[in-house]
Amino acid sequence: MRLSDGVRAFIADTLALVLFFTLTSGLNERFVAGMTWDEVLVSRSIGAVLMVLTARPYGLWRSWLMAKIDPSTRWGSMLADTAALLIFQVPIYVAIIVAGGAEGQAIVLGTLGFAALMLVLGRPYGLWLDFVRRLFDLEGPGQKPMSLGG
Repeated sequence: MRLSDGVRAFIADTLALVLFFTLTSGLNERFVAGMTWDEVLVSRSIGAVLMVLTARPYGLWRSWLMAKIDPSTRWGSMLADTAALLIFQVPIYVAIIVAGGAEGQAIVLGTLGFAALMLVLGRPYGLWLDFVRRLFDLEGPGQKPMSLGG
């Protein structure tokens, strides 16, 4: 029995987000924000739950934004992926590290570090997401945004 496109898209988007950002966010929290490994473990545990809840909405958001912008150059794709991550992920990240125990300067440094990561990782994550989606036999940078099929 083959899974529906919608189920495959949910699994692909969730897997891509959890793997990519558990690693990058954990490293940011430990080495940029200065959080302890125990705090990182708490924030990544909270983050994993939130990533499961937000991965597909982010995937739909990114697909919609890419369709609207329709970047035709490498620079355009890089800027679109970066903007998609900054707008969607930074507010969620702030909530995660606050819930994980970050205070004051750690919140500021963690947020700035994560925003800087989004500038650097926007396109690599977009490429990673597209790769994972292809592994699940999903076409291009997502499916038709906001469609009933996925």
